[in-house]
Order: sequence, then structure tokens, then C-alpha cells
Amino acid sequence: MKNKRLIGIVLTVSILLLIPLIAMQFTDEVNWTLFDFIVAAVLLLGTGLMCELVMRKVNKIEHRIAICIVLLVLFVLIWLELAVGIFGTPFAGS
Repeated sequence: MKNKRLIGIVLTVSILLLIPLIAMQFTDEVNWTLFDFIVAAVLLLGTGLMCELVMRKVNKIEHRIAICIVLLVLFVLIWLELAVGIFGTPFAGS
């Protein structure tokens, strides 16, 4: 079961990265570079694998849920900062 979740995480990340790759073939609105795909893959895989680690190591279900929610909120905040610069750091994409 544990290995199936890991395969599911990798497949989900691959499918999510295919969306902008396919969109780039049909429109100029999506303009990702190789670096964008690498950063997105690291963020998605990192978040998925961290949640998997929490699922394996933390026993109480309430703690699992809380930690995974915190990880997902951090992921969204980092993604938003890199995409549009909501905090105005030098890492912003705009």
C-alpha cells in the first residue's frame, strides 16, 4: 500500500506538469521554461513526499491532518509568491 501511494504521488505530479506542457503547444499565454518545470516538480514532489512522510510517521490522525494542512498552505503560499509575488520578495516571478 505504501509503495502504491508513492507511485500515485509521482504519477499525479507528472500529470499536473503535463497540463502546462500541453497548453504551451496551443497558446502563447503559457510560457514555461525548463527551470519553471523543475521548480514546479520540486515543489509538487516535495509537498507530496512530505505528506507521505507524515502519513507514515505520525500516529494520531488529528496531528496528521493538521501537519498536512500546514504543508499544503505553505505550498500554496510559495507557489503564489513565485507566480505573482504576493509578498514582494526577490523570488517573485513578476
